[in-house]
Amino acid sequence: MKKKLEYLFLSLLVVCFCYFIQKDSDTINFSKSKNNIISESLRKTNYSGSWIYGEGMHIFKDDKSLEEYNIKFINEDMQEVQELYLAVCEMEYFPMECVMYGRIVSPVLSNQKNLLVDSFEILYIQGCE
Repeated sequence: MKKKLEYLFLSLLVVCFCYFIQKDSDTINFSKSKNNIISESLRKTNYSGSWIYGEGMHIFKDDKSLEEYNIKFINEDMQEVQELYLAVCEMEYFPMECVMYGRIVSPVLSNQKNLLVDSFEILYIQGCE
């Protein structure tokens, strides 16, 4: 009888542990050892701010936090994204107000955070009426 209670207790403990891990998996940090990336959140969010392109780098400055992120476009060809930016802004380093849909990740050995963008909307181009 004592063994049955021990097994029941251990089983209940394992089930509770698995439940809490599953519940928190959407918000806790996780790492992908293959890519050496730590994600801030598994949830995709929209970020409003300025997209700036220059010298082969895409940077996003968030309006809320005022932090800068390297932009990585997941579903887009980088050459086409570069051509789009230059066609719209007509020059490098010209800020373009956008809403980016994606999530923020950080390489393990770097202080620079990346914004992985699934899609985006262009809202306003500074200097244009």
